[in-house]
Amino acid sequence: MSTRNENGIEVGIYTLADIGPDPFTGKTISSKQRMDEIIEAAKLADKAGLDVFGVGEHHRLGYAVSSPAVALSAIAQATKHIKLTSATSVLSTLDPVRVYEDFATLDLISGGRAEISAGRGAFIESFPLFGYSTKDYDELFSEHMDLLLKLNENEVVSWDGKFRPSLNAAEISPRPVQEQLPIWIGVGGTPESAARAGRLGVGMALAILGGDPTRFKPLVDIYHRAGLEAGHSLDKLPVGVTGHGYLAKTTEEAKDEFYPYYANYWNYVNRQRGMGRKMSRDEFERAAGPQTALFVGSPEDVVEKILHQHELFGHTRFLAQVDIGGVPFHKVEKNIDLLATEVVPMLKKAIGRKKKVEAL
Repeated sequence: MSTRNENGIEVGIYTLADIGPDPFTGKTISSKQRMDEIIEAAKLADKAGLDVFGVGEHHRLGYAVSSPAVALSAIAQATKHIKLTSATSVLSTLDPVRVYEDFATLDLISGGRAEISAGRGAFIESFPLFGYSTKDYDELFSEHMDLLLKLNENEVVSWDGKFRPSLNAAEISPRPVQEQLPIWIGVGGTPESAARAGRLGVGMALAILGGDPTRFKPLVDIYHRAGLEAGHSLDKLPVGVTGHGYLAKTTEEAKDEFYPYYANYWNYVNRQRGMGRKMSRDEFERAAGPQTALFVGSPEDVVEKILHQHELFGHTRFLAQVDIGGVPFHKVEKNIDLLATEVVPMLKKAIGRKKKVEAL
């Protein structure tokens, strides 16, 4: 069952595959167990009827996935219907030819379910790892995105650039099941990134990790305006929203359960960035307030937040990250179930009702 076909919005989950210590026991699971649980989560999401499963890319200890295409290929063999996307591929430091061929291969394995979400990443360790300079941060991404789009459009490509060898009538193989792979750009908050996504005519995936979501409305306007000025139609300019989430029967229960893991997550992520301060419960309560973009609460309250953002952005995709900070797998499983059985039906009903009113 496709939720987008029925209610105008795709709903799914994604993971960055962080391996955080349990905040209660201090114990950390192995990379093997984390990978097994990610594959199992994808199987559960597929069986529950969710639309999309995403896997992120990191190149540091503390994360289980450095190659989303490889992880998603394993997931493709264990699922039947769910779309499979990176979340995101750090395109600045990846060879676009390798990225395209890997995801085209994933598309063949999965029967046409592969997508690419490209971004510049939250960390910079991939730059020295693959021999690039952070001085070329933006220029690398622009050039690699230009090439990736050409590879997606053409079987034979000639191309010249600054950071990789030229291509002269190069045959790009394999070709995917889909006519072209869906490509999105992950946007964290910069107008330049939103305008780039619009000019290129690719999807824009907004990473909204907290705060007031209305601050992202100008980015959607910039994205659509740039896309229209470049000759793209609005139906070819989809907006997706990604964010942290946690569901329970009541909002208080959700907040009580999630706070230790959420505070734990930001504690070790900020340490990785050279900072470090534990989030207080009061800070968490403010972060999870009804007017914020942190999707923590009962299914009803989470639906209200999604619908509020739908009014702002008109987005066609919502992906929640529910496995951060050492959340144990049985709680991830519960979140998948609540998302599929309670959130999706309420969204379907509310958006369907809105469409009927707009059609009058």
